[in-house]
Amino acid sequence: MVSDGFFQEVIEELGVYIVSFDRPGYGESDPNPKQTVKSMAMDIEELADQLGLGSKFYVIGYSIGGQAVWSCLKYIPNRLATLLAPAVTYWWPNFPANVLNEAFNQKSRKDQWVIRVAHYAPWLVYWWNTQELFPASSVLANNSDVLSSQDKEITSRIYSRKDSVSQPVTEQGEFESLHRDLIVTQGAWEFDPLDLGNPFANNKGFVHLWHGDEDKIVPITMNRYIAEQLPWIWYHEVSGGGHFFPLADGMSNAIIKALLVGEK
Repeated sequence: MVSDGFFQEVIEELGVYIVSFDRPGYGESDPNPKQTVKSMAMDIEELADQLGLGSKFYVIGYSIGGQAVWSCLKYIPNRLATLLAPAVTYWWPNFPANVLNEAFNQKSRKDQWVIRVAHYAPWLVYWWNTQELFPASSVLANNSDVLSSQDKEITSRIYSRKDSVSQPVTEQGEFESLHRDLIVTQGAWEFDPLDLGNPFANNKGFVHLWHGDEDKIVPITMNRYIAEQLPWIWYHEVSGGGHFFPLADGMSNAIIKALLVGEK
């Protein structure tokens, strides 16, 4: 997500150490059939301690990885310096029904059914997304209908690069990676963002929430509502941005500067 040039600049100027890890079931990370929203925060805290990252660190969660950031805000806020969190689930209990319905209705009918199955019948998720009787998740099926104009431009640019290499992120199977993420994200959470208090009341850190206003994969409605209800969040709405907006020219620079330098 961060361009090589700016990454090098940040390292040299601010002494930044960036760690990316495979969530359970991805890459070479062991699957966790008992994975929960809370367990992600515990995994992150343990990893930070094992690597000696210090008492406080930054966390960035993109797309489905946003569940881990909300989890960190809830369970280990004392360890955090600042965050980025875009993901949503349609069963957060404190959201008004009209907000949830507006966001849910922006999804296609087939994706609405995928989400319902993940929430109400998680044991059917693998079957639903591998059988041919009903349409599977648009995202898992790589359906371009869920991509915005910007998303299509970005994916076309990435795939046309000569140095573009496909990484075997689901080599342990889609159920313990993609499907498990879907089950956990759309399952029963112990909290929702509206339960959270400002972990940085002393102004020694900030919570940033970024979202593209043309994102068709994660509707913007709920994150707009979160920003309205939690004024301590620094909300950045990217005009014309799709789901892959962090990969657009200049965006990774803007995100990193906001996190590390405090630029709005």
